[in-house]
Amino acid sequence: MELPGIEHLFFIPAVLLVGFAAGYVVGVRAGREEERRRQKERKR
Repeated sequence: MELPGIEHLFFIPAVLLVGFAAGYVVGVRAGREEERRRQKERKR
């Protein structure tokens, strides 16, 4: 069994960083939307 190539040292962390960034963006959007919804409820 061969060891993974040097590409894996860069590819795997890069994929993880892209996933974290995408999750952060989605989470921030959801948080902002929830805050808007709560402010709208308070105004009623």
